[in-house]
Amino acid sequence: MTSGLSKEQKKEVIKDIIIRLHKGLTVQEATKELQEKVGSIGSTEIAEIEQSLIREGLSTDEIKKFCNVHALLFQSALQQSVVAVESPAHPISLFKSENREIEKIAGKIKETAREMETSESLQIKERMKDLLTKLKGIEVHYTRKEQVLFPYLEKHGFFGPSKVMWGKDNDIRDMLRRSIAQIDALKGKKETEDFLKDLINPLVEEVEGMIFKEENILFPTTMEKLTVDEWVEVLKASDDVGYVFIEKPKETELLIFELKTALVEEPTIKDGKIISFPSGELSLKELMNMLNTLPVDLTFVDKDDRVKYFSESRDRIFVRPRSIIGRQVQNCHPPQSLDVVEKILTAFKEGKKDFFDFWINFMGKFVYIRYFAVRDRDRNYLGTLEVTQNIKAIKELEGEKRLLDESY
Repeated sequence: MTSGLSKEQKKEVIKDIIIRLHKGLTVQEATKELQEKVGSIGSTEIAEIEQSLIREGLSTDEIKKFCNVHALLFQSALQQSVVAVESPAHPISLFKSENREIEKIAGKIKETAREMETSESLQIKERMKDLLTKLKGIEVHYTRKEQVLFPYLEKHGFFGPSKVMWGKDNDIRDMLRRSIAQIDALKGKKETEDFLKDLINPLVEEVEGMIFKEENILFPTTMEKLTVDEWVEVLKASDDVGYVFIEKPKETELLIFELKTALVEEPTIKDGKIISFPSGELSLKELMNMLNTLPVDLTFVDKDDRVKYFSESRDRIFVRPRSIIGRQVQNCHPPQSLDVVEKILTAFKEGKKDFFDFWINFMGKFVYIRYFAVRDRDRNYLGTLEVTQNIKAIKELEGEKRLLDESY
């Protein structure tokens, strides 16, 4: 539905809704009224109207409350995109579209494997390596399944896929990694035969088998258990992980962008002791000890250049007495380095830089010092975070040490 209202008339409708939101109108009621009076409206047009209202004197805090209205507006539109699995925007449709592309790559690998059985051509071997490298994109498909789809199944008490299917995914990842690592070292027919028999053939078999398991077991189960609202959340989270071998529908891309643009996510305090972030919850005790456990020293200086916080890890590199809290950061540095400190802060405040780093040798340690500009989503400067770390042992690392290599 498209309204025949002018931008000025739409602005007046939105202004009236914003005022009544602060008088008790619910977000749901406001959303319904906006849909009825204005119809479909894009985030760009809403942003222009909001900016106009700010210029007229409406405060940004009042505007913020309205953000939840257009978030709900786009959430509703997104629900329409995923209401049926046949929709090209449905997460299952997107998974299946990727599977069709994965099948094509697997088929080409099988064809190339047959050629390798009868020829030691370098060109054929390079083609196989290119196909295996391309297949590595399957990691995105599996990660989206494991990190987005599985958690919602688990919320419904269904843990089977995450316990079994994830393990099979890892087997495929391992075979793929070993195949790419070994292909350049192949010498002679016997080595090639073993390579195809022990790695390539089982890899293709497992990849095709996983497609069968997904489409005949996993996807039907998720369709049965997940609600429309949960599918919307899956679609939004999928956007953060990404897609491989396909492009998501343009209309869905626009809706997700508008939803994320509209949604104002702020932390809140629950029950006076739980900090609720958009990405999870922590008690004050958990947060303090988590920050003190990090293998880095943290110091935060607020937008007015006052030291506001530092972590108290067991092995801090530089001494931080609690007496520095509230002190101007300029007074925490010797005169020789004051000019550099001022330049860093000025560059952060003016938005010219977001990051500076330095490294020094200090008391047998190789110390990496990083400064980050901390900004909100509108890029307003909130302060500077200093992160200091002894990276001597990190610099000496070589090769790989995987999770399963550790002995417990």
